[in-house]
Amino acid sequence: MKRVLFLAGLLACSAVHADALSDANALFASKAYPQALAAYTKLANAGNVEAQQHLGEMYFYGEAGAVDEAKAETWFRKAAAKGNAVALASIELIKQRGTRRAEILHWVEQYQGEDLKTGKFNCTVPRIPAVSKQSEDIERVSASIAKWQNCFNDYVTNLKAAAPLVKRIPADIVKLMNQAETMRASERLAGVEENLSEEARVGSKLVLADVAAWRSATTAYVKERNAIVESGPSEERARDIEARKRNYN
Repeated sequence: MKRVLFLAGLLACSAVHADALSDANALFASKAYPQALAAYTKLANAGNVEAQQHLGEMYFYGEAGAVDEAKAETWFRKAAAKGNAVALASIELIKQRGTRRAEILHWVEQYQGEDLKTGKFNCTVPRIPAVSKQSEDIERVSASIAKWQNCFNDYVTNLKAAAPLVKRIPADIVKLMNQAETMRASERLAGVEENLSEEARVGSKLVLADVAAWRSATTAYVKERNAIVESGPSEERARDIEARKRNYN
């Protein structure tokens, strides 16, 4: 009889815990995080494995008010000790986060888009003189302008293809980032993308202004030079006259 009463009491207790866990899950689903935290904490302290797992997740993702990996790991370990598969995987995730912390911080705090401006996308700005008076110099400057223009066009095309820059975060790193880190990285990379676009726009505008000034001055010089040549004796005739003068002397 005592055994029957004990089993009946145990079942009743389990039913109460099940109802309380359902209530806690409902609170979490409705994003009533403070209330869900209190409910999960009470159940977790009473030994409920699923509540321990959820409590660990709330601390890990910052839903408990702030990210606290130490508390998250504590609750995950309690649940893992009782065979909870999610808690076991979460402990491994926290371990990997520690190992790859520098890579996570790179995308959250340090990335500046440097890989988008190297190699074939490192476009050297051409040295443009105020005016060119020799054919060789005109050809040299024109070639350097064309080379920069092609490189710049490729850079802009590649920059557009890379957007949004959050896509550049390796998938295995994305899996290790918590919600707060993911949001920070997304906001920061959007800013980096905007800066790169603005930098390209301003830089190209300055180069094209120099190109326009050079072309205008060079065209004016060539036009003036041609007018002088056309109004006077030809070079061949001038050389002949100089030669005759020397003979007379």
